Amino acid sequence: MTPAAEIVLGREALPGLLARPEDPRGLILFAHGSGSSRLSPRNRVVAEALNAAGYATLLFDLLTENEARDRQKVFDIALLGARLVEAIDWARGDDRLFSLAFGLFGASTGAAAAIHAALARRDEVAAVVSRGGRPDLAEAALGSLTTPVLFIVGGADREVLALNRAAQSLCHAKSELKVIPGATHLFEEENALEQVVAAAIHWFDRFLRPRPLRFADREAAGTILARALARRAPDDPVVYALPRGGVPVAAAIARALHAPLDLILARKIGTPGNPELALGAAVDGEAPDVVINRDIAEALHYSDAEIQRLAAREFMEIERRRRAYLGDAPAVPARDRTAIVVDDGIATGASMEAALRAARRRGPRRIILATPVAPPETLERLAELADEVVCLAAPEGFFGVGQFYRNFHQLDDDEVVRVLAEFTRPR
Repeated sequence: MTPAAEIVLGREALPGLLARPEDPRGLILFAHGSGSSRLSPRNRVVAEALNAAGYATLLFDLLTENEARDRQKVFDIALLGARLVEAIDWARGDDRLFSLAFGLFGASTGAAAAIHAALARRDEVAAVVSRGGRPDLAEAALGSLTTPVLFIVGGADREVLALNRAAQSLCHAKSELKVIPGATHLFEEENALEQVVAAAIHWFDRFLRPRPLRFADREAAGTILARALARRAPDDPVVYALPRGGVPVAAAIARALHAPLDLILARKIGTPGNPELALGAAVDGEAPDVVINRDIAEALHYSDAEIQRLAAREFMEIERRRRAYLGDAPAVPARDRTAIVVDDGIATGASMEAALRAARRRGPRRIILATPVAPPETLERLAELADEVVCLAAPEGFFGVGQFYRNFHQLDDDEVVRVLAEFTRPR
């Protein structure tokens, strides 16, 4: 059995249970029926079977304890749907779940809530399964729904079966009606719930496909990364960004951790004629340093002296940027603190390697390397320079950091200065 972690969702702090098997195929969010909760025994059976099939599951209370005593709220489909939308948004921002395809499993009134939520988040929800559901309560949404829906109903549950047949006739999306022979509303008959499980898994297998890994922008990536770091509760953190691209990512982390934000200025030393091919990196600090990428330098027959000469102009740019970004402000001290070194992504790792070495010279108690995305071989090398690595994704097919962002615009100095102005210094 996959262990479930207790979580809290949304403005109402609704309790939930998140179960995530290793390398999940997708996430199924549950919407319970009237008079039920995240502890629904039938939904728990379905969730455990989905976990065994490789799916993460999220069961949570749609209503607070006070709201659950109000029969009007129990049947307020708009409210229930809105709570499910909150859960979808929470999951899309969670570092453990953000990259997964999402499906919804609704029971009774929860099925209507799932239909409402699938319509509201049509780009996020890949499939819906209704178990003994009341889709008639979401009748107005059915005609606009584009998400595939499986209606599962007991053959002996005649009234609900008629409601589901009528709902399916209104549904323009791909849909199927699965009737479990002899089953009543709660599927308590022998082998009935097992048939529900098999049908649900088959439906999710059909429609949940791997999502392309792409962050909306740097701030969105930083917000997800911040959640991963907040769970680790780093002691007395200070956040260091590699500008320019690392600044919006690091700012989201610093806000979440209520930590100061500072810069480590490192510049890639590109080969003449191909500036994206890094011979190494130059990094500022009390003792400026050059980190050489030995594999590339040796393959292209560059000596250390030649690379040092190329680094000279990068040190000039580093000094220009430090004056532009920070003026005469002193560096935020890292001694005996947790230094979190952040970039918007890592390719060869030359700049990050230089930054980690510079951070180590500042005397922190621990160093955490934090980045949204990097190739696995680069992370393996850099892990030797940090006490911990927090990376949201390490894909094999890595061609450049920009491929993992929808918005990867080139930041200018003014943008960096505006972000830094939010943080008082020094602290």
